[in-house]
Amino acid sequence: MNETTDRISSKTGKQAFLLGLLGAVFFSFAYIFNNLMSNQGGSWVWTACLRYLLIFPILLVVVLVRRTLGKTLAVLKKSPGKWVLWSTVGFGGFFVPITFASAYGPSWLVSGTYQFTIFAGALLTPLFWVVKQTPQGPVRERGKIPLRLFPAFAVILIGIFLLQIEHAQNTDLSSVFLFSLPVLISAFAYPLGNRKLMELCGDQLSVIERVFAMSLCSLPFFIIIGIIAGATTGAPQMGQIVQSLIVAVASGIGGSLVFFKATQLVRRSPHWLAFVESTQSAEIPVCLVAGVLLLGNPLPGAMGAVGLVLIIVGMVFNSILQSRLSGGAEAPQKPPVLSEDATQGAP
Repeated sequence: MNETTDRISSKTGKQAFLLGLLGAVFFSFAYIFNNLMSNQGGSWVWTACLRYLLIFPILLVVVLVRRTLGKTLAVLKKSPGKWVLWSTVGFGGFFVPITFASAYGPSWLVSGTYQFTIFAGALLTPLFWVVKQTPQGPVRERGKIPLRLFPAFAVILIGIFLLQIEHAQNTDLSSVFLFSLPVLISAFAYPLGNRKLMELCGDQLSVIERVFAMSLCSLPFFIIIGIIAGATTGAPQMGQIVQSLIVAVASGIGGSLVFFKATQLVRRSPHWLAFVESTQSAEIPVCLVAGVLLLGNPLPGAMGAVGLVLIIVGMVFNSILQSRLSGGAEAPQKPPVLSEDATQGAP
C-alpha cells in the first residue's frame, strides 16, 4: 500500500466506517416506520406514496438552493419518456411492494429478505453496458454476471431461505407468498430503475440531482397511488403523515448523503471501502432491536436467527470479494456500482 493510501486509511477509515453505520441506521427508519404504521392501522397505500410526495418539495428546495434546477431539467428533456419509465420502476416498483410486505412480516424480516437485491443486481448486469479500457482505447460491451461473487451470494440466499422457512412455520402459505413475492419484486425494481438512469445520464447529475429527477418523474405515479388511497381509505391520519415525513428525511435524504460521504472519504482505498459497504448489514440488527423493543415484534427463532447471521456474513463477504476483484488495496478505485444500487434510497 502506498503512502497516500496509508494516510487516507489511518486518518479517515474509522470515520468513514462510523458514517456508514450511521447511514445504515437512517436507512433502517423505512423498515421500522413502515412496520409501525402497519401496526397502527395506517393504510399501506398511503404509506407507499406519502414518502415520495413529501420528499419531493424538500428536494426541490435543495436543488433551488444549489441552483441546479435548470441543469437537471435540461437533462430530463433529452429523454423524458425513459426518465418517467425508469423512475417509476426504481421508486414506485421498489417502495410500493416493500410497503405492502410490511403488513405481513416484522421489520427485521423485511430488512433481511430485501438483501436479495444484492443477488438481483448481479443477475441484471447483462442488461447494461460497461466501458472497459483496452490498449486500443475504450470498448463498450455488455456487463457480465460476476460469477466470482457467487460464494457470497450463496450465503445470503441460504440465509433468506431459512427466514422464509421459519416464516412459513409461523403463518400460512398465502401470507408467506404475499410477503416474499413483493419483496423480491422490490429487490429487482430498485437496481433496474436506478442503473437504467445511471446509464442514461452518466455523470451529468450529482446524487442529489438524480434523486430529485427521479422523484419528479415518478411523481405522477405516486399521485395516482395517493388518489387511490384517498378514494378507498379516506385521508391519512396526521400520525401517518408525520411518520412518513420522518422516513422521507431520514432514509431518503439523510441515509443517502451520509453513506455517500462515507464512500467518498475512502474511495481510493478498496480495503476501507469494503468495510464501509459492509455497514449496510447493520440495518438488520437495528431493525431487529428496534422492532422487538419498540414495536413488540417477535424474536426470530433458531432458524431465523441463523438466517439473519448468514445474511450479514454474506453481505460482509460480498464487500470483501468486491474489493479484491477491484484490483487490491493499492489501486485507486471508484465505489462499485452495486454499492449505489443497494443503498441510495434503498429502502
